[in-house]
Amino acid sequence: MSELLDLVRKTLDDKQAENITVLDMREVNPFTDYFVICTAKNLRHANALADFIEEEALKNGFDIRSREGEKESTWILVDLFEVVVHIFTQEARNTYRLEALWADRPVVE
Repeated sequence: MSELLDLVRKTLDDKQAENITVLDMREVNPFTDYFVICTAKNLRHANALADFIEEEALKNGFDIRSREGEKESTWILVDLFEVVVHIFTQEARNTYRLEALWADRPVVE
């Protein structure tokens, strides 16, 4: 498993993200190895989670490719190259259902 993936999972868990799921994308996506999907309690929590992920990544020597989603967005994406983090509100997660879209991908425990 990757050091960056471990850092992302720990940060999300420490900051009380809910229902953290990791999908192994290595065989289907040339741009990233893992999707990390989690649920935030509300919009403010979603933004804070994205901020914490970026801070921890930079502090530990990892680069950030991009961040998508504005302050009022119900889906924030943080692209850290080998790990892409999807932070949803519960309603948005139910709507977009990324796990169902990528149901054929292995879940990383």
